[in-house]
Amino acid sequence: MANWRPTDSASQQQTAAPSPAPNLFGAYKPWFLTLVLVIATFIVYLPVWHAGFIWDDNVLITENRMIQADNGLYRFWCTTEAQDYWPLTSSAWWLEWRLWGNNPLGYHVLNVALQAVNALLVWMILQRLKIPGAWWVGLIFAIHPVSVATVAWISEQKNTLSMLLCLVTVLLYLNFDEQPRPRGRGWYGWSLAAFLLALLSKGAVAMLPVVLLGCVWWTRRRIRWGDILSTAPFFSLSLVLGLVTIWFQYHRAIQGQVVRTAGFLSRLADAGWIPWFYLYKDLLPVNLTLIYPRWTLEDQGWISFAPGLALVACFAVFWWKRGTWGRPLLFGLGYFIVMLFPVLGFFNQVFSQFSLVADHWQYYSIIGVIALAVAGVWGLCHRLSGPNRYLVRAAAVAVIAVLAVAAWKRASIYANQVDLWQDNIAKYPGVWFAHNNLGAVFMIESRFDDAIQQFNTALQINPDAAVAHYNLGGTFRRMGRPQDAIGQYEQALRTQPGYFDAHNNLGVTLGQMGDLTNAISHLEEAVRVKPDSAEAHGNLGVALELSGNVPQAMEQYKHALRIDPNLAVARDRLARLQALQ
Repeated sequence: MANWRPTDSASQQQTAAPSPAPNLFGAYKPWFLTLVLVIATFIVYLPVWHAGFIWDDNVLITENRMIQADNGLYRFWCTTEAQDYWPLTSSAWWLEWRLWGNNPLGYHVLNVALQAVNALLVWMILQRLKIPGAWWVGLIFAIHPVSVATVAWISEQKNTLSMLLCLVTVLLYLNFDEQPRPRGRGWYGWSLAAFLLALLSKGAVAMLPVVLLGCVWWTRRRIRWGDILSTAPFFSLSLVLGLVTIWFQYHRAIQGQVVRTAGFLSRLADAGWIPWFYLYKDLLPVNLTLIYPRWTLEDQGWISFAPGLALVACFAVFWWKRGTWGRPLLFGLGYFIVMLFPVLGFFNQVFSQFSLVADHWQYYSIIGVIALAVAGVWGLCHRLSGPNRYLVRAAAVAVIAVLAVAAWKRASIYANQVDLWQDNIAKYPGVWFAHNNLGAVFMIESRFDDAIQQFNTALQINPDAAVAHYNLGGTFRRMGRPQDAIGQYEQALRTQPGYFDAHNNLGVTLGQMGDLTNAISHLEEAVRVKPDSAEAHGNLGVALELSGNVPQAMEQYKHALRIDPNLAVARDRLARLQALQ
Protein backbone atom coordinates (compact mmCIF):
# COMPACT_ATOMS: atom_id res chain seq x y z
CA MET A 1 0.00 0.00 0.00
CA ALA A 2 2.80 2.40 0.84
CA ASN A 3 4.08 2.28 -2.75
CA TRP A 4 0.73 3.23 -4.30
CA ARG A 5 1.17 6.90 -5.12
CA PRO A 6 -0.10 9.11 -7.93
CA THR A 7 2.26 10.96 -10.22
CA ASP A 8 1.93 14.36 -11.79
CA SER A 9 0.30 15.00 -15.15
CA ALA A 10 3.56 15.49 -16.99
CA SER A 11 4.84 12.02 -16.17
CA GLN A 12 1.49 10.48 -17.10
CA GLN A 13 1.64 11.89 -20.61
CA GLN A 14 4.46 9.47 -21.26
CA THR A 15 2.28 6.44 -20.46
CA ALA A 16 -0.65 7.01 -22.78
CA ALA A 17 -0.52 3.40 -24.00
CA PRO A 18 0.22 0.23 -22.03
CA SER A 19 3.95 -0.30 -21.66
CA PRO A 20 5.87 -3.22 -20.17
CA ALA A 21 4.70 -2.86 -16.61
CA PRO A 22 6.40 -4.50 -13.65
CA ASN A 23 4.56 -7.50 -12.30
CA LEU A 24 5.15 -10.34 -9.92
CA PHE A 25 7.56 -12.03 -12.33
CA GLY A 26 9.39 -9.21 -14.07
CA ALA A 27 8.63 -7.34 -17.29
CA TYR A 28 6.85 -8.68 -20.36
CA LYS A 29 5.89 -7.13 -23.67
CA PRO A 30 2.39 -5.61 -23.82
CA TRP A 31 1.34 -7.90 -26.68
CA PHE A 32 2.25 -10.97 -24.62
CA LEU A 33 0.36 -9.73 -21.56
CA THR A 34 -2.63 -8.90 -23.78
CA LEU A 35 -2.59 -12.37 -25.30
CA VAL A 36 -2.39 -14.06 -21.90
CA LEU A 37 -5.28 -12.03 -20.53
CA VAL A 38 -7.53 -12.70 -23.52
CA ILE A 39 -6.73 -16.42 -23.64
CA ALA A 40 -7.27 -16.78 -19.89
CA THR A 41 -10.68 -15.11 -20.19
CA PHE A 42 -11.84 -17.36 -23.01
CA ILE A 43 -10.56 -20.52 -21.29
CA VAL A 44 -12.32 -19.76 -18.02
CA TYR A 45 -15.61 -19.11 -19.83
CA LEU A 46 -15.44 -22.08 -22.21
CA PRO A 47 -18.36 -23.81 -20.42
CA VAL A 48 -20.80 -21.04 -21.39
CA TRP A 49 -20.14 -21.69 -25.07
CA HIS A 50 -22.37 -24.72 -24.59
CA ALA A 51 -24.95 -22.84 -22.51
CA GLY A 52 -28.40 -21.88 -23.60
CA PHE A 53 -30.82 -19.11 -22.68
CA ILE A 54 -31.72 -18.69 -19.01
CA TRP A 55 -34.44 -16.95 -17.03
CA ASP A 56 -35.36 -13.68 -18.83
CA ASP A 57 -33.20 -14.22 -21.93
CA ASN A 58 -36.24 -15.42 -23.84
CA VAL A 59 -38.42 -12.50 -22.72
CA LEU A 60 -35.78 -9.91 -23.58
CA ILE A 61 -34.43 -11.46 -26.78
CA THR A 62 -35.74 -14.63 -28.41
CA GLU A 63 -39.44 -14.04 -27.68
CA ASN A 64 -39.30 -10.25 -27.82
CA ARG A 65 -41.41 -9.12 -30.79
CA MET A 66 -39.61 -5.79 -30.89
CA ILE A 67 -36.29 -7.59 -31.38
CA GLN A 68 -37.78 -9.50 -34.29
CA ALA A 69 -39.68 -6.55 -35.82
CA ASP A 70 -38.24 -4.68 -38.77
CA ASN A 71 -39.09 -1.37 -37.07
CA GLY A 72 -37.65 -2.55 -33.75
CA LEU A 73 -34.79 -0.06 -33.76
CA TYR A 74 -37.20 2.88 -34.07
CA ARG A 75 -39.40 1.49 -31.31
CA PHE A 76 -36.46 0.97 -28.94
CA TRP A 77 -35.13 4.49 -29.42
CA CYS A 78 -38.26 6.56 -29.96
CA THR A 79 -41.11 4.91 -28.04
CA THR A 80 -41.84 3.79 -24.49
CA GLU A 81 -42.87 0.24 -25.45
CA ALA A 82 -39.76 -1.49 -24.09
CA GLN A 83 -39.53 -2.77 -20.53
CA ASP A 84 -36.47 -0.60 -19.84
CA TYR A 85 -34.77 2.15 -21.76
CA TRP A 86 -31.57 0.44 -22.95
CA PRO A 87 -31.85 1.38 -26.63
CA LEU A 88 -28.19 0.72 -27.44
CA THR A 89 -28.21 -2.72 -25.80
CA SER A 90 -31.57 -3.50 -27.39
CA SER A 91 -30.19 -2.42 -30.77
CA ALA A 92 -27.24 -4.77 -30.28
CA TRP A 93 -29.64 -7.64 -29.57
CA TRP A 94 -31.74 -6.61 -32.59
CA LEU A 95 -28.65 -6.99 -34.77
CA GLU A 96 -27.48 -10.18 -33.07
CA TRP A 97 -30.89 -11.75 -33.59
CA ARG A 98 -30.38 -11.28 -37.33
CA LEU A 99 -26.92 -12.83 -37.10
CA TRP A 100 -27.61 -15.91 -34.98
CA GLY A 101 -31.29 -15.98 -34.10
CA ASN A 102 -32.13 -18.68 -31.55
CA ASN A 103 -28.57 -20.03 -31.43
CA PRO A 104 -27.18 -18.92 -28.05
CA LEU A 105 -23.54 -19.51 -29.01
CA GLY A 106 -23.08 -16.18 -30.78
CA TYR A 107 -24.51 -14.20 -27.87
CA HIS A 108 -22.27 -16.01 -25.38
CA VAL A 109 -19.08 -15.64 -27.43
CA LEU A 110 -19.70 -11.93 -27.87
CA ASN A 111 -20.27 -11.48 -24.14
CA VAL A 112 -17.02 -13.29 -23.32
CA ALA A 113 -15.21 -11.15 -25.89
CA LEU A 114 -16.60 -8.00 -24.30
CA GLN A 115 -15.36 -9.21 -20.92
CA ALA A 116 -11.86 -9.71 -22.33
CA VAL A 117 -11.86 -6.21 -23.82
CA ASN A 118 -13.12 -4.76 -20.53
CA ALA A 119 -10.29 -6.47 -18.65
CA LEU A 120 -7.78 -4.96 -21.07
CA LEU A 121 -9.28 -1.50 -20.57
CA VAL A 122 -9.13 -1.93 -16.78
CA TRP A 123 -5.42 -2.69 -17.14
CA MET A 124 -4.85 0.37 -19.34
CA ILE A 125 -6.71 2.76 -17.03
CA LEU A 126 -5.11 1.55 -13.80
CA GLN A 127 -1.68 1.65 -15.37
CA ARG A 128 -2.45 5.17 -16.51
CA LEU A 129 -3.29 6.04 -12.90
CA LYS A 130 0.00 4.47 -11.77
CA ILE A 131 -1.74 1.86 -9.65
CA PRO A 132 0.57 -1.10 -9.04
CA GLY A 133 -0.27 -4.50 -10.46
CA ALA A 134 -2.66 -3.05 -13.05
CA TRP A 135 -2.39 -6.06 -15.34
CA TRP A 136 -3.12 -8.43 -12.48
CA VAL A 137 -6.19 -6.41 -11.57
CA GLY A 138 -7.45 -6.77 -15.14
CA LEU A 139 -6.79 -10.51 -15.10
CA ILE A 140 -8.55 -11.09 -11.78
CA PHE A 141 -11.49 -8.95 -12.85
CA ALA A 142 -11.78 -11.04 -16.01
CA ILE A 143 -11.83 -14.39 -14.20
CA HIS A 144 -13.32 -13.54 -10.81
CA PRO A 145 -16.22 -15.89 -9.97
CA VAL A 146 -18.49 -12.92 -9.17
CA SER A 147 -18.14 -11.74 -12.79
CA VAL A 148 -19.63 -15.02 -14.03
CA ALA A 149 -23.15 -13.80 -13.23
CA THR A 150 -22.67 -11.11 -15.87
CA VAL A 151 -20.58 -12.87 -18.49
CA ALA A 152 -22.49 -16.18 -18.53
CA TRP A 153 -25.93 -14.56 -18.66
CA ILE A 154 -26.90 -13.28 -22.09
CA SER A 155 -29.33 -10.69 -20.70
CA GLU A 156 -26.46 -9.10 -18.80
CA GLN A 157 -24.75 -8.11 -22.02
CA LYS A 158 -26.08 -4.74 -20.96
CA ASN A 159 -23.47 -4.92 -18.17
CA THR A 160 -20.51 -5.83 -20.34
CA LEU A 161 -21.45 -3.34 -23.06
CA SER A 162 -22.07 -0.45 -20.68
CA MET A 163 -18.87 -1.30 -18.77
CA LEU A 164 -16.86 -1.13 -21.99
CA LEU A 165 -18.27 2.30 -22.77
CA CYS A 166 -17.69 3.46 -19.17
CA LEU A 167 -14.05 2.42 -19.32
CA VAL A 168 -13.64 4.16 -22.68
CA THR A 169 -15.20 7.26 -21.10
CA VAL A 170 -12.63 7.24 -18.29
CA LEU A 171 -9.72 6.63 -20.65
CA LEU A 172 -10.75 9.47 -22.95
CA TYR A 173 -11.37 11.80 -20.02
CA LEU A 174 -7.88 11.10 -18.69
CA ASN A 175 -6.53 12.04 -22.13
CA PHE A 176 -8.50 15.28 -21.94
CA ASP A 177 -7.35 16.02 -18.40
CA GLU A 178 -3.68 15.54 -19.26
CA GLN A 179 -3.70 17.78 -22.34
CA PRO A 180 -3.70 21.58 -22.48
CA ARG A 181 -7.33 22.63 -22.77
CA PRO A 182 -7.47 23.72 -26.45
CA ARG A 183 -5.81 20.48 -27.54
CA GLY A 184 -7.84 18.33 -25.19
CA ARG A 185 -11.31 19.42 -26.26
CA GLY A 186 -11.55 16.63 -28.81
CA TRP A 187 -10.87 14.03 -26.14
CA TYR A 188 -13.50 15.68 -23.95
CA GLY A 189 -16.17 15.51 -26.65
CA TRP A 190 -15.46 11.86 -27.36
CA SER A 191 -15.51 11.07 -23.64
CA LEU A 192 -18.91 12.74 -23.21
CA ALA A 193 -20.25 10.86 -26.24
CA ALA A 194 -18.97 7.53 -24.87
CA PHE A 195 -20.67 8.23 -21.54
CA LEU A 196 -23.96 8.98 -23.28
CA LEU A 197 -23.73 5.63 -25.07
CA ALA A 198 -22.93 3.92 -21.75
CA LEU A 199 -26.09 5.38 -20.20
CA LEU A 200 -28.07 4.25 -23.24
CA SER A 201 -26.74 0.75 -22.65
CA LYS A 202 -27.71 0.63 -18.96
CA GLY A 203 -28.68 3.44 -16.61
CA ALA A 204 -26.88 1.84 -13.65
CA VAL A 205 -23.65 3.57 -14.74
CA ALA A 206 -25.06 6.97 -13.77
CA MET A 207 -22.50 7.47 -10.99
CA LEU A 208 -19.52 7.52 -13.35
CA PRO A 209 -19.10 11.34 -13.20
CA VAL A 210 -18.20 10.97 -9.52
CA VAL A 211 -15.56 8.43 -10.57
CA LEU A 212 -14.11 10.94 -13.04
CA LEU A 213 -13.70 13.45 -10.23
CA GLY A 214 -12.14 10.71 -8.12
CA CYS A 215 -9.57 10.00 -10.83
CA VAL A 216 -8.71 13.70 -11.00
CA TRP A 217 -8.33 13.80 -7.20
CA TRP A 218 -6.10 10.74 -7.34
CA THR A 219 -3.77 12.12 -9.99
CA ARG A 220 -3.54 15.70 -8.70
CA ARG A 221 -4.44 15.31 -4.98
CA ARG A 222 -7.10 18.00 -5.32
CA ILE A 223 -10.24 18.93 -7.25
CA ARG A 224 -10.48 22.38 -8.79
CA TRP A 225 -13.53 24.37 -9.80
CA GLY A 226 -12.53 23.76 -13.39
CA ASP A 227 -12.84 20.01 -12.81
CA ILE A 228 -16.35 20.43 -11.44
CA LEU A 229 -17.32 22.53 -14.44
CA SER A 230 -15.81 19.96 -16.81
CA THR A 231 -17.82 17.14 -15.28
CA ALA A 232 -21.06 19.14 -15.07
CA PRO A 233 -22.30 17.93 -18.51
CA PHE A 234 -21.63 14.35 -17.41
CA PHE A 235 -23.71 14.89 -14.28
CA SER A 236 -26.47 16.43 -16.40
CA LEU A 237 -26.61 13.39 -18.65
CA SER A 238 -26.70 11.14 -15.58
CA LEU A 239 -29.59 13.08 -14.09
CA VAL A 240 -31.70 13.12 -17.25
CA LEU A 241 -31.20 9.49 -18.26
CA GLY A 242 -31.30 8.36 -14.65
CA LEU A 243 -34.80 9.82 -14.36
CA VAL A 244 -35.73 8.14 -17.64
CA THR A 245 -34.53 4.80 -16.25
CA ILE A 246 -36.54 5.27 -13.05
CA TRP A 247 -39.66 6.14 -15.07
CA PHE A 248 -39.33 2.99 -17.17
CA GLN A 249 -38.78 0.86 -14.07
CA TYR A 250 -41.95 2.14 -12.39
CA HIS A 251 -44.18 2.37 -15.48
CA ARG A 252 -42.98 -0.55 -17.61
CA ALA A 253 -40.97 -3.10 -15.64
CA ILE A 254 -42.70 -2.98 -12.25
CA GLN A 255 -46.23 -2.15 -13.51
CA GLY A 256 -48.08 -2.36 -10.21
CA GLN A 257 -46.00 -5.16 -8.68
CA VAL A 258 -45.26 -4.80 -4.98
CA VAL A 259 -41.46 -4.70 -4.98
CA ARG A 260 -40.72 -3.29 -1.53
CA THR A 261 -42.86 -1.75 1.19
CA ALA A 262 -39.91 -0.61 3.34
CA GLY A 263 -39.69 3.04 4.33
CA PHE A 264 -36.68 5.30 3.99
CA LEU A 265 -35.08 4.38 7.33
CA SER A 266 -35.30 0.69 6.55
CA ARG A 267 -33.77 1.29 3.13
CA LEU A 268 -31.02 3.34 4.75
CA ALA A 269 -30.23 0.45 7.09
CA ASP A 270 -30.15 -1.98 4.14
CA ALA A 271 -27.77 0.36 2.31
CA GLY A 272 -25.33 -0.07 5.18
CA TRP A 273 -25.42 -3.87 5.01
CA ILE A 274 -25.26 -4.32 1.24
CA PRO A 275 -21.64 -3.10 0.69
CA TRP A 276 -20.37 -5.44 3.42
CA PHE A 277 -22.15 -8.36 1.74
CA TYR A 278 -20.53 -7.54 -1.59
CA LEU A 279 -17.13 -7.01 0.01
CA TYR A 280 -17.37 -10.44 1.62
CA LYS A 281 -18.28 -12.10 -1.69
CA ASP A 282 -15.45 -10.29 -3.48
CA LEU A 283 -12.80 -11.42 -1.02
CA LEU A 284 -14.27 -14.88 -0.36
CA PRO A 285 -16.41 -15.84 -3.38
CA VAL A 286 -18.04 -18.97 -1.96
CA ASN A 287 -21.68 -20.06 -2.16
CA LEU A 288 -22.30 -17.74 -5.08
CA THR A 289 -25.76 -18.05 -6.56
CA LEU A 290 -28.18 -16.29 -8.84
CA ILE A 291 -30.71 -15.29 -6.17
CA TYR A 292 -29.71 -14.77 -2.54
CA PRO A 293 -32.17 -14.83 0.38
CA ARG A 294 -33.81 -11.49 1.00
CA TRP A 295 -33.27 -10.21 4.51
CA THR A 296 -35.54 -7.90 6.54
CA LEU A 297 -34.24 -5.27 8.95
CA GLU A 298 -37.47 -3.41 9.76
CA ASP A 299 -37.81 -4.87 13.28
CA GLN A 300 -34.14 -4.89 14.29
CA GLY A 301 -34.01 -1.43 15.88
CA TRP A 302 -30.91 0.73 16.04
CA ILE A 303 -28.55 -2.25 15.64
CA SER A 304 -29.58 -2.49 11.99
CA PHE A 305 -27.73 0.79 11.35
CA ALA A 306 -24.45 -0.48 12.85
CA PRO A 307 -22.89 -1.70 9.55
CA GLY A 308 -23.67 1.61 7.87
CA LEU A 309 -22.23 3.61 10.75
CA ALA A 310 -19.13 1.41 10.68
CA LEU A 311 -18.78 2.14 6.97
CA VAL A 312 -19.05 5.89 7.56
CA ALA A 313 -16.48 5.65 10.37
CA CYS A 314 -14.06 3.80 8.07
CA PHE A 315 -14.30 6.48 5.42
CA ALA A 316 -13.84 9.20 8.04
CA VAL A 317 -10.58 7.54 9.09
CA PHE A 318 -9.49 7.12 5.47
CA TRP A 319 -10.12 10.82 4.86
CA TRP A 320 -8.23 11.74 8.01
CA LYS A 321 -5.27 9.67 6.80
CA ARG A 322 -5.64 10.64 3.14
CA GLY A 323 -2.11 11.98 3.05
CA THR A 324 -0.62 8.55 3.79
CA TRP A 325 -2.07 5.04 3.96
CA GLY A 326 -5.71 6.19 3.82
CA ARG A 327 -5.38 7.56 0.30
CA PRO A 328 -5.60 4.29 -1.67
CA LEU A 329 -8.34 2.99 0.61
CA LEU A 330 -10.34 6.17 0.11
CA PHE A 331 -9.94 5.95 -3.66
CA GLY A 332 -10.47 2.20 -4.08
CA LEU A 333 -13.33 1.71 -1.63
CA GLY A 334 -14.79 5.08 -2.59
CA TYR A 335 -15.07 3.83 -6.18
CA PHE A 336 -16.58 0.60 -4.85
CA ILE A 337 -19.34 2.40 -2.90
CA VAL A 338 -20.03 5.05 -5.54
CA MET A 339 -20.65 2.49 -8.29
CA LEU A 340 -22.86 0.48 -5.94
CA PHE A 341 -25.10 3.44 -5.10
CA PRO A 342 -27.84 2.72 -7.71
CA VAL A 343 -28.32 -0.78 -6.23
CA LEU A 344 -28.14 0.04 -2.52
CA GLY A 345 -31.92 -0.22 -2.27
CA PHE A 346 -33.03 3.39 -2.41
CA PHE A 347 -34.73 2.84 -5.79
CA ASN A 348 -37.25 0.11 -6.55
CA GLN A 349 -36.23 -2.47 -9.13
CA VAL A 350 -38.11 -5.59 -10.18
CA PHE A 351 -35.34 -7.86 -8.92
CA SER A 352 -35.61 -6.32 -5.44
CA GLN A 353 -38.78 -8.30 -4.75
CA PHE A 354 -36.61 -11.45 -4.81
CA SER A 355 -33.36 -10.25 -3.24
CA LEU A 356 -31.63 -7.03 -2.21
CA VAL A 357 -28.28 -8.20 -3.59
CA ALA A 358 -27.08 -9.88 -6.77
CA ASP A 359 -23.67 -10.75 -8.18
CA HIS A 360 -24.38 -9.02 -11.48
CA TRP A 361 -25.22 -5.79 -9.62
CA GLN A 362 -21.65 -5.39 -8.40
CA TYR A 363 -19.99 -6.03 -11.76
CA TYR A 364 -18.88 -2.40 -12.08
CA SER A 365 -17.77 -1.91 -8.48
CA ILE A 366 -15.66 -5.02 -7.91
CA ILE A 367 -12.64 -3.43 -9.63
CA GLY A 368 -12.01 -1.19 -6.60
CA VAL A 369 -11.76 -4.15 -4.23
CA ILE A 370 -9.54 -6.16 -6.57
CA ALA A 371 -7.21 -3.18 -7.09
CA LEU A 372 -6.83 -2.71 -3.34
CA ALA A 373 -6.11 -6.39 -2.78
CA VAL A 374 -3.53 -6.52 -5.56
CA ALA A 375 -1.89 -3.30 -4.35
CA GLY A 376 -1.66 -4.78 -0.85
CA VAL A 377 0.09 -7.90 -2.12
CA TRP A 378 2.31 -5.75 -4.32
CA GLY A 379 3.40 -3.61 -1.40
CA LEU A 380 4.07 -6.70 0.71
CA CYS A 381 6.28 -8.18 -2.01
CA HIS A 382 8.32 -4.98 -2.19
CA ARG A 383 8.87 -4.97 1.55
CA LEU A 384 9.98 -8.59 1.69
CA SER A 385 13.14 -10.12 0.36
CA GLY A 386 14.54 -13.55 -0.38
CA PRO A 387 12.37 -16.66 0.16
CA ASN A 388 9.54 -14.71 1.78
CA ARG A 389 8.99 -12.67 -1.37
CA TYR A 390 8.82 -15.80 -3.51
CA LEU A 391 6.45 -17.38 -1.01
CA VAL A 392 4.05 -14.44 -1.29
CA ARG A 393 4.29 -14.56 -5.09
CA ALA A 394 3.51 -18.28 -5.10
CA ALA A 395 0.56 -17.75 -2.77
CA ALA A 396 -0.78 -14.97 -5.02
CA VAL A 397 -0.57 -17.18 -8.10
CA ALA A 398 -2.26 -20.00 -6.18
CA VAL A 399 -5.13 -17.69 -5.23
CA ILE A 400 -5.56 -16.61 -8.85
CA ALA A 401 -5.57 -20.26 -9.95
CA VAL A 402 -8.24 -21.04 -7.35
CA LEU A 403 -10.33 -18.10 -8.59
CA ALA A 404 -10.01 -19.33 -12.18
CA VAL A 405 -11.11 -22.86 -11.27
CA ALA A 406 -14.01 -21.50 -9.20
CA ALA A 407 -15.09 -19.29 -12.10
CA TRP A 408 -14.90 -22.26 -14.49
CA LYS A 409 -17.11 -24.31 -12.18
CA ARG A 410 -19.52 -21.45 -11.71
CA ALA A 411 -19.72 -20.92 -15.48
CA SER A 412 -20.45 -24.64 -15.89
CA ILE A 413 -23.51 -24.24 -13.66
CA TYR A 414 -24.89 -21.62 -16.07
CA ALA A 415 -24.69 -24.11 -18.93
CA ASN A 416 -27.94 -25.76 -17.87
CA GLN A 417 -31.05 -24.11 -16.41
CA VAL A 418 -31.98 -27.10 -14.28
CA ASP A 419 -28.46 -27.25 -12.81
CA LEU A 420 -28.50 -23.49 -12.24
CA TRP A 421 -31.70 -23.46 -10.22
CA GLN A 422 -30.96 -26.72 -8.41
CA ASP A 423 -27.60 -25.25 -7.38
CA ASN A 424 -29.43 -22.15 -6.10
CA ILE A 425 -31.86 -24.29 -4.11
CA ALA A 426 -29.09 -26.51 -2.70
CA LYS A 427 -27.26 -23.46 -1.34
CA TYR A 428 -30.31 -21.46 -0.24
CA PRO A 429 -33.41 -23.70 -0.06
CA GLY A 430 -35.51 -20.87 1.38
CA VAL A 431 -35.42 -18.79 -1.82
CA TRP A 432 -38.95 -19.27 -3.12
CA PHE A 433 -38.26 -17.72 -6.49
CA ALA A 434 -35.59 -20.31 -7.27
CA HIS A 435 -38.20 -23.04 -6.71
CA ASN A 436 -40.61 -21.10 -8.93
CA ASN A 437 -38.07 -20.79 -11.75
CA LEU A 438 -37.08 -24.45 -11.55
CA GLY A 439 -40.76 -25.32 -11.73
CA ALA A 440 -41.13 -23.13 -14.82
CA VAL A 441 -38.31 -25.07 -16.52
CA PHE A 442 -39.97 -28.36 -15.61
CA MET A 443 -43.30 -27.05 -16.94
CA ILE A 444 -41.73 -26.19 -20.31
CA GLU A 445 -40.16 -29.65 -20.43
CA SER A 446 -43.60 -31.18 -19.66
CA ARG A 447 -42.34 -32.61 -16.36
CA PHE A 448 -45.62 -31.59 -14.79
CA ASP A 449 -45.39 -33.49 -11.50
CA ASP A 450 -41.94 -32.05 -10.82
CA ALA A 451 -43.20 -28.58 -11.76
CA ILE A 452 -46.19 -28.81 -9.40
CA GLN A 453 -43.90 -29.92 -6.57
CA GLN A 454 -41.61 -26.90 -7.08
CA PHE A 455 -44.48 -24.42 -7.30
CA ASN A 456 -46.06 -25.82 -4.16
CA THR A 457 -42.72 -25.54 -2.35
CA ALA A 458 -42.44 -21.92 -3.48
CA LEU A 459 -45.96 -21.23 -2.15
CA GLN A 460 -45.17 -22.90 1.16
CA ILE A 461 -42.28 -20.47 1.58
CA ASN A 462 -44.22 -17.47 0.26
CA PRO A 463 -48.00 -18.00 0.07
CA ASP A 464 -48.42 -14.56 -1.54
CA ALA A 465 -46.17 -15.34 -4.51
CA ALA A 466 -48.52 -14.39 -7.36
CA VAL A 467 -46.15 -15.63 -10.05
CA ALA A 468 -46.04 -19.10 -8.45
CA HIS A 469 -49.85 -19.28 -8.48
CA TYR A 470 -49.81 -18.10 -12.10
CA ASN A 471 -47.24 -20.71 -13.14
CA LEU A 472 -49.10 -23.43 -11.26
CA GLY A 473 -52.21 -22.39 -13.17
CA GLY A 474 -50.26 -22.63 -16.42
CA THR A 475 -49.14 -26.13 -15.50
CA PHE A 476 -52.72 -27.24 -14.80
CA ARG A 477 -53.83 -25.72 -18.10
CA ARG A 478 -51.19 -27.67 -20.00
CA MET A 479 -52.30 -30.83 -18.20
CA GLY A 480 -55.89 -30.30 -19.38
CA ARG A 481 -57.21 -29.25 -15.96
CA PRO A 482 -58.80 -25.84 -16.77
CA GLN A 483 -60.84 -25.55 -13.57
CA ASP A 484 -57.70 -25.95 -11.43
CA ALA A 485 -55.94 -23.45 -13.69
CA ILE A 486 -58.74 -20.91 -13.22
CA GLY A 487 -58.50 -21.24 -9.45
CA GLN A 488 -54.75 -20.54 -9.49
CA TYR A 489 -55.10 -17.56 -11.85
CA GLU A 490 -57.78 -16.10 -9.59
CA GLN A 491 -55.55 -16.60 -6.56
CA ALA A 492 -52.71 -14.81 -8.34
CA LEU A 493 -55.05 -11.87 -9.00
CA ARG A 494 -56.20 -11.74 -5.40
CA THR A 495 -52.55 -11.30 -4.43
CA GLN A 496 -51.66 -8.97 -7.30
CA PRO A 497 -54.79 -7.39 -8.86
CA GLY A 498 -52.90 -5.73 -11.74
CA TYR A 499 -51.17 -8.91 -12.93
CA PHE A 500 -51.40 -8.66 -16.73
CA ASP A 501 -50.47 -12.24 -17.60
CA ALA A 502 -52.92 -13.65 -15.06
CA HIS A 503 -55.79 -11.53 -16.47
CA ASN A 504 -54.86 -12.49 -20.02
CA ASN A 505 -54.55 -16.24 -19.43
CA LEU A 506 -57.57 -16.37 -17.16
CA GLY A 507 -59.61 -14.63 -19.86
CA VAL A 508 -58.45 -17.11 -22.50
CA THR A 509 -59.16 -20.10 -20.24
CA LEU A 510 -62.62 -18.80 -19.31
CA GLY A 511 -63.35 -18.23 -22.99
CA GLN A 512 -62.37 -21.79 -23.81
CA MET A 513 -64.72 -22.94 -21.03
CA GLY A 514 -67.57 -20.95 -22.60
CA ASP A 515 -67.76 -18.24 -19.92
CA LEU A 516 -67.45 -15.40 -22.40
CA THR A 517 -68.79 -12.66 -20.12
CA ASN A 518 -66.08 -13.14 -17.50
CA ALA A 519 -63.52 -13.84 -20.22
CA ILE A 520 -64.20 -10.46 -21.83
CA SER A 521 -64.05 -8.76 -18.42
CA HIS A 522 -60.57 -10.12 -17.67
CA LEU A 523 -59.26 -9.51 -21.18
CA GLU A 524 -60.48 -5.90 -21.04
CA GLU A 525 -58.59 -5.53 -17.78
CA ALA A 526 -55.49 -7.04 -19.42
CA VAL A 527 -55.74 -4.46 -22.21
CA ARG A 528 -56.16 -1.69 -19.66
CA VAL A 529 -53.07 -2.80 -17.72
CA LYS A 530 -50.96 -3.27 -20.85
CA PRO A 531 -52.50 -1.38 -23.78
CA ASP A 532 -49.54 -2.08 -26.05
CA SER A 533 -50.00 -5.87 -25.91
CA ALA A 534 -51.00 -7.14 -29.34
CA GLU A 535 -51.70 -10.57 -27.85
CA ALA A 536 -54.22 -9.21 -25.33
CA HIS A 537 -56.06 -7.20 -28.00
CA GLY A 538 -56.15 -10.27 -30.23
CA ASN A 539 -57.50 -12.46 -27.43
CA LEU A 540 -60.14 -9.85 -26.58
CA GLY A 541 -61.12 -9.77 -30.24
CA VAL A 542 -61.63 -13.55 -30.26
CA ALA A 543 -63.81 -13.41 -27.12
CA LEU A 544 -65.89 -10.56 -28.55
CA GLU A 545 -66.30 -12.39 -31.87
CA LEU A 546 -67.45 -15.57 -30.11
CA SER A 547 -69.95 -13.52 -28.09
CA GLY A 548 -71.41 -12.13 -31.32
CA ASN A 549 -69.98 -8.62 -31.09
CA VAL A 550 -68.31 -8.65 -34.50
CA PRO A 551 -67.73 -4.87 -34.97
CA GLN A 552 -65.84 -4.52 -31.69
CA ALA A 553 -63.98 -7.74 -32.41
CA MET A 554 -62.77 -6.31 -35.71
CA GLU A 555 -61.63 -3.14 -33.94
CA GLN A 556 -59.60 -5.21 -31.49
CA TYR A 557 -58.00 -7.20 -34.34
CA LYS A 558 -57.08 -3.97 -36.12
CA HIS A 559 -55.63 -2.55 -32.92
CA ALA A 560 -53.59 -5.72 -32.40
CA LEU A 561 -52.24 -5.56 -35.96
CA ARG A 562 -51.23 -1.93 -35.56
CA ILE A 563 -49.04 -3.08 -32.67
CA ASP A 564 -47.84 -6.30 -34.29
CA PRO A 565 -48.61 -6.69 -38.02
CA ASN A 566 -47.45 -10.32 -37.87
CA LEU A 567 -49.93 -11.51 -35.22
CA ALA A 568 -51.46 -14.46 -37.08
CA VAL A 569 -54.65 -14.92 -35.04
CA ALA A 570 -55.67 -11.27 -35.52
CA ARG A 571 -54.67 -11.15 -39.20
CA ASP A 572 -56.48 -14.37 -40.17
CA ARG A 573 -59.66 -13.70 -38.18
CA LEU A 574 -59.91 -10.10 -39.40
CA ALA A 575 -59.47 -11.21 -43.02
CA ARG A 576 -62.21 -13.83 -42.60
CA LEU A 577 -64.63 -11.33 -41.05
CA GLN A 578 -63.94 -8.75 -43.75
CA ALA A 579 -64.57 -11.36 -46.44
CA LEU A 580 -67.96 -12.14 -44.93
CA GLN A 581 -69.12 -8.50 -45.07
